[in-house]
Formats: sequence, structure tokens, C-alpha cells
Amino acid sequence: MSLLLINLDTTTRRFMLAEFESDIKSGSLYMSNRLTPTDKTIYPILLHEAIEQHDDLWLAAALAPYIADHEMRSGKSIKMSKTAATMLAESEFNRFYMRGVCYRASSVGIQNVVAYRAKEVAKPRAFSQAKRGQRVESEKLLAELRHKIVPTTGIPAGPNSGISVRLP
Repeated sequence: MSLLLINLDTTTRRFMLAEFESDIKSGSLYMSNRLTPTDKTIYPILLHEAIEQHDDLWLAAALAPYIADHEMRSGKSIKMSKTAATMLAESEFNRFYMRGVCYRASSVGIQNVVAYRAKEVAKPRAFSQAKRGQRVESEKLLAELRHKIVPTTGIPAGPNSGISVRLP
């Protein structure tokens, strides 16, 4: 099931694309180790297309053939989870969505965005639940999302948290 991204419209997508293009230009686009080394070149193309006209669900399906069979953790080769493509797609699409929402908010003088649950889960983590409804400074969150996978705000609370932001 796709993330419920409340403000995912053509305006937010334009801001998402601006953020994506900034990462490409600066060479700072996150490249997961879950992608096979030879297929990391396809990732930016698929992410760009998802941002422009699709969603995290489409991105997960598109990424699935490019996910490595194993990954290294603590010096050991571990079999990759069947949900690796979904987790990567949800996490990165949501991060660009949040960056787009924050950038959009800042551009029109909206100082805060509001955290909400974009992915329903059977047993939400207490930490994630506590973030629902929290107002966060849009410029501060945008700056953190540009440089960190998990911002100090805890929004999102890491991969697979299900938390996103919306305009107030």
C-alpha cells in the first residue's frame, strides 16, 4: 500500500524535483548499499521518474530488480530482506516529499509543517505515535533532511517509521 502523502500534487512535486536536482548537482544523492554496485546508475533515473509522476509504490516495484541479494552488516554477508526495495522506496520518496513540502512551505512564508502518520501499521512505535500532530519549523527540517537520513527532530524516525509532514 502506498504512503498517504497529503500534499503530493504538482506544486509539491516541483519542489521535490528542485531538491532532487540539487542533490544530483552537488553529488549528495543518497545511494543505498542495498542497490547492486553496477545498477546504482539506474537509481537516480527511477527516483526522478517517481518524483515527477508516480509514488513510492511504483518506485519500489521499479527498484526491485536492482536490489542486491546480500548486504554486509558487521563484516558478515546477510541475505537481503524481501522488503528491501519497499523500505528504500518508501524512505527515500518520503524524504524527498518532506523536503518538497518544507521547501514549499518556506517559499510562501509558512513557518511550520505538521507531522502525521502516512503509513498505517498494525503496531505503531510509541516514539512515532508521539510525533503525530507535532509542528516542526519547515526551514529547520528542510536543512536537516538535506544532510541527514534521520533528522534530530525524529521526523521521520528512521526508515519504515511511517511518519511524514503536511502543510498546516
